Amino acid sequence: MSDLLDLHGQAMGEFDRRVREVRLDQWALPTPCSDWDVHDLVNHLVSEQLWVPHLLAGGTIEDADGRFDGDRLGEEPIATWEIAAREARTAWLQPGATQSVVHLSFGDTPASVYLWQMTFDLTVHAWDLARAIGADTQLAPDLTGAVLEWARDQDFSGGALFDPPVETPADADAQTRLLALTGRRP
Repeated sequence: MSDLLDLHGQAMGEFDRRVREVRLDQWALPTPCSDWDVHDLVNHLVSEQLWVPHLLAGGTIEDADGRFDGDRLGEEPIATWEIAAREARTAWLQPGATQSVVHLSFGDTPASVYLWQMTFDLTVHAWDLARAIGADTQLAPDLTGAVLEWARDQDFSGGALFDPPVETPADADAQTRLLALTGRRP
């Protein structure tokens, strides 16, 4: 499980680096996620991080009573991200955290699966954020390779999370194939 925890830390670092590059005049820029601007995208990831300590401690969606919903960024969005990310990472690094079961909206799930989902989301959205603000879009190849390998075994067809996959050249790198799997056109 330490390899997955390392990948998660790497994915968080990729997203963190891009958040720290967001300038004041960029929060309303569009992102590759058609329904979100930069503010909405970062807010989505902040909200996800806020859920982690609650869920890993055995909490449920219902007993959270909406406290992680809505705009969580406030007046200092980068500082808010830093705090949420630190707290989530600390929760993941607690002994036994990855061996627990979390109560997600779609049912009880092994924490290791939840950690993969979080790693996937941080990775893909790091690229989205970089693309939106004109930052470096190149992600760590070992991270994108591992996340692509995991994502290939997932069924993304049942929901509206992503656009349909796009074709890639046979010699496309792992990052291009991962992004294409989620309907993104690198």
